Amino acid sequence: MIEGYMAVMPANAWNWVAVWRRNYLAWKKIALAAVLGNLAEPMISLFALGFGLGIMIGRVEGTSYVAFLAAGMAAVSAMTSATYETIYSTFARMGGERTWEAMLCTQLTLGDIVLGELAWAGTKSLLAGTAITLVAATLGYAAWPSLLYALPIIALTGLAFASLAMIVTALAPNYDCLVFYQTLVLTPMLFLSGAVFPVSQMPGAFQQVSSLLPLAHSVDLIRSVMLGRPAESLGLHITTLCVYAVLPFFLSAALLRRRLMR
Repeated sequence: MIEGYMAVMPANAWNWVAVWRRNYLAWKKIALAAVLGNLAEPMISLFALGFGLGIMIGRVEGTSYVAFLAAGMAAVSAMTSATYETIYSTFARMGGERTWEAMLCTQLTLGDIVLGELAWAGTKSLLAGTAITLVAATLGYAAWPSLLYALPIIALTGLAFASLAMIVTALAPNYDCLVFYQTLVLTPMLFLSGAVFPVSQMPGAFQQVSSLLPLAHSVDLIRSVMLGRPAESLGLHITTLCVYAVLPFFLSAALLRRRLMR
């Protein structure tokens, strides 16, 4: 059993690059449409809520509501971009398109493929999150130098959510089941993680739940960077995101091995 599990781990430290490059070349043909699609929802939320509710709310935690929301939307865009890439595009490559089947006929292991898929999802989340931060900086809601510090956090956020979504990809029997993950996990997480309103305003039980959610740690880090504030519990936030990025990878590899061997 152990030998079988080790056989699906990455063969080396660089095979995943071939998977990443393959996905990049395929994406490059529809890059503009893909980027606009990933940006649509967080940008609509930023402008609709930021300039709509922002007029009524005023300042939140010492800053304008638009600036407060912009940091949250940067984290949300990383979450949604990485998740959708994994639960839809990766699911298609694994199943109907049979791309994984072709890859497994090469020297690539299942671990190489999964790692390459996660890296590609993380790359797409980085592009989406960076675009939001650029808009925020252009409008004066974030300092330009802060963007350099926000990029690694956005990338780590994407890896964490891609890794979690890979478990869903391994378990979902069909496309219809993927919707449940969006509505029952991602949407509640959006409202419980401080992206739209402060966690401190929620009931104590919800604050406890929020402290366990990866998006809450990402929002805290990105907001601190974009607003030029010292980050509290920096080590805890980074460690939590790393745990969410690494542990689901091993679990998904085991689940995918079992699925593909049926």
